[in-house]
Amino acid sequence: MDALRKSETVPKGETTTDRRSDREVVVTRTFNGPARIVFDAWTRPELIMKWWTPASFGITFISCEADVRTGGTYRFVMGHPSFDQPMAFHGRYIEVVPNEKIVWTNEEGGENGSVSTVTFEEKDGKTLLVLTDVYPSKEALDEAMASGGIGGFPEQFNQLDALLAGL
Repeated sequence: MDALRKSETVPKGETTTDRRSDREVVVTRTFNGPARIVFDAWTRPELIMKWWTPASFGITFISCEADVRTGGTYRFVMGHPSFDQPMAFHGRYIEVVPNEKIVWTNEEGGENGSVSTVTFEEKDGKTLLVLTDVYPSKEALDEAMASGGIGGFPEQFNQLDALLAGL
């Protein structure tokens, strides 16, 4: 599958995941709503908490801090009945262009953490979202894919779709 799709070739509601290289994976989805609303769902903690974790995973948000601006930081703390203690995901925002782009680090993985970029391209009231994760090595991406972390995007994005319908 061609990871460099144009918005008209990715139907609304279809999430595609393409491994572009040994270190890069691209997830694509078209949402029914303007870029500013989709961007809000990625930047407002009260909205992030409603869709970020796949419901079937049984993970709950304990806290969500997100200072979504260039130079800002985030910290998501989550719990699960099988966790001995809460798990924190954290990093910093490298670049934020309102309604267009967010680039952030995923620092909980230490030297295996990825850099994520999400772009929002609006056309005819719909938003093409392209999420790219670049890992420091093939092994780090292999590990992320094997752990199922990347596989949750279709469910997460279905939850985001449902949230957007109510905004």
